Amino acid sequence: MKSTPSAGANKPRPSPLEGSGQFRVQATEFTPHQISRREWWLWFSALCVTLLSGVAFLLSSFNRFFPHTDHFYEIRPEQARWATLCLLMVFNAWLIYRQWAFRSLRKRTEAQATAPQANPQVLTESAGLDPLTGLFTRAALEQHLGKEVARSRRQNTALSLATIHIDELAHLNSRYGKSAVDTALKELARRLKRASRGSDVAARLNDEDFLLLLPECNVNEVKQVLNRLGPVEVIASGEKIPMNYTTGWVDYQPGDLPAELLRRAADLLHLYDTAAQDSFSTTLAPH
Repeated sequence: MKSTPSAGANKPRPSPLEGSGQFRVQATEFTPHQISRREWWLWFSALCVTLLSGVAFLLSSFNRFFPHTDHFYEIRPEQARWATLCLLMVFNAWLIYRQWAFRSLRKRTEAQATAPQANPQVLTESAGLDPLTGLFTRAALEQHLGKEVARSRRQNTALSLATIHIDELAHLNSRYGKSAVDTALKELARRLKRASRGSDVAARLNDEDFLLLLPECNVNEVKQVLNRLGPVEVIASGEKIPMNYTTGWVDYQPGDLPAELLRRAADLLHLYDTAAQDSFSTTLAPH
């Protein structure tokens, strides 16, 4: 395991972030039983309204209920019948709309019931988790990073991004096989989760790059977190597989935007990748 100090804070004038997080409210779904129950209550209310309208029409035929018609606020029997009829027409229009809504909801529910089940991997990715390691994806990390940068700016607290780059991952895949390397990646993810504090966020950016979002964490604390990872070795098919990695960190500077802080971390990871490729090429070169 190699450790690289923080990347420099020399940066150009920041530009606004493009786009913003969108939160979608999931529509409420009903079972066929719930839809049938709501339809039953709809028809029950229609029966009650019909009975009450009939009673109102019947009572309007008795003139003794309308003894006075001298003032504007006193209604006549025919006015009472017209008012009841208008209310009944409004209720019928609402009843037709509710019938149409329930029918559409029932069709949508039946279509979802007959649709094929979604791939668990797709569900995991849509939830913002890497299907192999269970760590957060880059998109999920960006959401957490935006919140933590805003909190650091508001409360003037420290914020760091720890970087982990796996050395010569392609060589490991060709030598030991993808299945064995996936086992080592899962072990590294388990180490990241164990080394993280409750407020930290561990994410996998791509096949060989990982990030740890460390709120309220200074340089010395970042080193302690990374030291807790330790060497990663797994045994697959009776063979010990060592997974070497390089660590480093970038810290939040006043005025940094989330995209700028993430870019500096990505530049550091790219530096690791270039250095590892040059070292591997020198090793294979003939002497």
